[in-house]
Amino acid sequence: MTYQKLFDMKQIKKYLALLPLFALGFTGCKKALDLAPYNSVASTEAFSTAAKCLTSLFGVYDAAQSGAYTDGSVRGYPFGAANIEQGDARGEDVINIAAFFQITYQATYNANSANCVGHWNSLYALINKANVSIDGFRGAGSSGVLSPAVAAQYEAECRFLRAMSHHELMIMWARPYRENPNGVGVPYRDFAVNVPATVELVRTLPRAIADTVYTRILRDLDYAEINLPTTLSGNDRTVRASRAAAIALKMRVKLHKGDWAGVIAEGNKLIPATINPLSPSSVVSPIGAWALTPLPDGPFANNSSSESIFSVRNSSIDNTGVNGALPAMLGAANLGGRGLMAVSPILWNNSGWLCDDLRRSLLYVSGTNANNGVSIFTTKYRDYVNRGDFAPQIRYAEVLLMQAEAEQRNSGSVSARALDLLNTVRNRSLATPAAQQYVIGSFATPNALISAILLERRIEFLLEGKRWADIHRLSQDAAFTTNGIPAKAINGAAGAAIYNCGGAYTPGQAGIAYSDFRFLWPVPAEEIIQNPVVTQNPGY
Repeated sequence: MTYQKLFDMKQIKKYLALLPLFALGFTGCKKALDLAPYNSVASTEAFSTAAKCLTSLFGVYDAAQSGAYTDGSVRGYPFGAANIEQGDARGEDVINIAAFFQITYQATYNANSANCVGHWNSLYALINKANVSIDGFRGAGSSGVLSPAVAAQYEAECRFLRAMSHHELMIMWARPYRENPNGVGVPYRDFAVNVPATVELVRTLPRAIADTVYTRILRDLDYAEINLPTTLSGNDRTVRASRAAAIALKMRVKLHKGDWAGVIAEGNKLIPATINPLSPSSVVSPIGAWALTPLPDGPFANNSSSESIFSVRNSSIDNTGVNGALPAMLGAANLGGRGLMAVSPILWNNSGWLCDDLRRSLLYVSGTNANNGVSIFTTKYRDYVNRGDFAPQIRYAEVLLMQAEAEQRNSGSVSARALDLLNTVRNRSLATPAAQQYVIGSFATPNALISAILLERRIEFLLEGKRWADIHRLSQDAAFTTNGIPAKAINGAAGAAIYNCGGAYTPGQAGIAYSDFRFLWPVPAEEIIQNPVVTQNPGY
């Protein structure tokens, strides 16, 4: 059976009830101590047949899509929509139109802010569900319910999600690795919190140092790479972790560490040695056959495109709702969205983004915002009725651009390989690639090429939530840092006049220095109270 056929929420909820704490979404100890009635059925029952094991696995993926918000509703925390929306709202390439993302946009959050609390809680809920399932799959493999290979694959899928979750926590709540590998990270939880003894264990689990967290993330991903399948069929290809997804996530983690050689070693597994930048879709991964779609809107016109290495599934019967879904939050009001987050002229007017770039016409539109004004909105998420757009997490375009950056950073001169990788992504969106592509002479220095790669990331992944991660990791990079949260358009800024390709624009909201405590999110107050060894970020 396929993931799509089995991913029936009624069936999942039936089996989730058999799992201690699966339905609780453990964050702090107060919630976890309330074990009844979940401990009335042995957790082994949820892993007593192959079908139940598979349904339990899908429950972990469901936790990646959505979790309980602070008001009890279900929204797109952590990876069903929220990491995309919050990741962009923290940066300067979007405009928050109304009040919905204003706390994030203006950095006025505190230890009780719902966005911070919801994201932290849902990430650790996902981590705990993964840990409960890892124990269950190991038991099922030992007892013969699952073959050793299938048990290892299911564990690998959980460890992939566990690694992705811990990395998200590091990006939002910890200073960048490159500032100080021995700096304060986050608690790394690799055990199931499902009995009083492990609840008490959490009370003594402090925030690990950054290097320890990154080491454990990479350990999980090494295991995942070995035990995940090379290919999957149907929607499974995109919404379940594959070997390429684990490798690509390792590239991202090593990019944050500044381990350029490590990024290149991983990327070489996914990128052929010889590429033709003038034929972007001909560049095919040796593992999984991933490739760019011919046009830049391909990954969004088809949820399970050749480019979509890993996405989190939404559907008409299971999505993140009107207060979370990507087309609702990011879509123009006149098209069926709510018009809450628009493109900023800071990026739209950037002269490095060519005015005839196909992404401008295929992925963006002038539309009505939440205040009945005019703004530019993305059409990457276009299922305004059913809200079934998958939440993109890893695309092949990211693999190519990560490799381009690492190749250039690892080279003392302008790198032809880095240039080819950059052109491969950029060329598919150009009106006349042969005439408009970059050449070696386009860049006087290696840093100039790195700057072009970083700009291409901003353009290519606009409204896919990656901007904050780049701001975060580059904060300790003397040549490319924004030195904190960048200056932005004034909250609610709108009107056709502010958009002018290649024109000037002056941000009205001041930036926030890297040294300011608001660069990091606060650990939720409830976590500090319930887990006394977990320290708060300074300033909160």
